Amino acid sequence: MPRVNRAEGAVALVTGANRGIGLGFVEELLERGARKVYAGVRDPAALADEFDKLNGDVDVDVVTLDVTDAESVARAGERCADLTMLVNNAGYFANRRLVLTDDLEAARQEMEVNYFGVLATTRAFAPVLASNGGGAIINVLSVAGAFPAPFMGGYSPSKAAALFLSSITRAELAEQGTDVIALIVGSVDTRMASHVEGQKEDPRDIAQAGLDALNRGENLCDTDYMAIEARARYNRDPARYERQMAKLLRVDVQSTGR
Repeated sequence: MPRVNRAEGAVALVTGANRGIGLGFVEELLERGARKVYAGVRDPAALADEFDKLNGDVDVDVVTLDVTDAESVARAGERCADLTMLVNNAGYFANRRLVLTDDLEAARQEMEVNYFGVLATTRAFAPVLASNGGGAIINVLSVAGAFPAPFMGGYSPSKAAALFLSSITRAELAEQGTDVIALIVGSVDTRMASHVEGQKEDPRDIAQAGLDALNRGENLCDTDYMAIEARARYNRDPARYERQMAKLLRVDVQSTGR
């Protein structure tokens, strides 16, 4: 039986497509034979040669898309009327504490991008996907949303909300034949993780793992070693994990003042 390739012939939109995991998805979709790729970016005028350097016969169609702006999302929904795959990748990490901070707006913005942004694009494109046969939604999430991550402040609960949203979306869109997969991503070599030390995965590898999992019909995928190990460590003893995180957090506050 030939291997399924959901990307072949697909028309995909990737949000936050100009760097990191988003750019990795654009590259991998083209490599796997996508018919068209829409690259959603907030400011096309700020692009350099991110998409010009990609090889292949399929042009990348840049779409102005701010997932926190209702009008921007609506315009993208009208423009990408042939969509068969939505990759919700746009994300924001403020790198602030959640409770012990004087900046509540940081957590609010994380929720706006990482949860409400995913909800907005999903709502906008669900009928488009239905009209084109059902298709698929890929939500690029984080290991910080699979269990509480104190070091990630408001980012962790925003990604947890998006994880629940993925399951609810899957149930609501089952009748129209839309598959929904949530990717649990660990440490990746992106600008968002520039402060993180240690081994980091190549963004392209995350895209490969996510599309492979979609091909296998999975609902949830740990995309890399860190995601697998971190989730296993937490599940073995959640109370011990939280005690260790609290201790490390105290040390971090003392050394950095954050």
